[in-house]
Amino acid sequence: MSPLARRDEKVFVIDQSRCIGCKACVQACAECGTHRGHSMIHLEFADRGASTQTVPMVCMHCADPTCAEVCPADAIKQNEDGIVQSALKPRCIACASCVLACPFGVPKLMVEMNQMMKCDMCYDRTSLDLAPMCASVCPSQALWFGTREEFADARPGVLIDEFLFGRQSVRTKVLTVAREDGPLDVASGRTARAWQDDPFGLEESAWPGNAR
Repeated sequence: MSPLARRDEKVFVIDQSRCIGCKACVQACAECGTHRGHSMIHLEFADRGASTQTVPMVCMHCADPTCAEVCPADAIKQNEDGIVQSALKPRCIACASCVLACPFGVPKLMVEMNQMMKCDMCYDRTSLDLAPMCASVCPSQALWFGTREEFADARPGVLIDEFLFGRQSVRTKVLTVAREDGPLDVASGRTARAWQDDPFGLEESAWPGNAR
């Protein structure tokens, strides 16, 4: 379990295999009061030439955020709850070092504002145990907010908070749904074996405790 997550607290979960590409999360994120009309979600195609599968990506809120480590102006801060925040406007020099350093490709350099902005997990909401805007509107629950127990009772799959990029291990506050326990090896290309084949649990064998 991530050192940033207690067993009884609500966690933000992303399940890329459930995404249906409706873009409800993109619109909801843009309506967040702290985003100034900009969406902080990346909605990408997994393999546009071969599939229509889309993949939502939000800030994973790393335990040791690389974006903050490489910032020459010390503009990126992590609060006491593990939320990595957008760059502080008075400090940000719009150098894009954080954009290049993030292993998940999350930070956005808003050129017109000379500032890096990114998902802050709707901290004004999640600090009150309310779901982030994106998770509150996701019809397929590809973006989900709740306790680990609620997830285990209602959903197949396991929650992963560790990713391997070569020899680098990255732990995250945002959890990812996989078929098997992690860590997920991203750089080697073996990640696909760990994603769920039946994310909606339509096959009885996909549920925990049932024979495969």
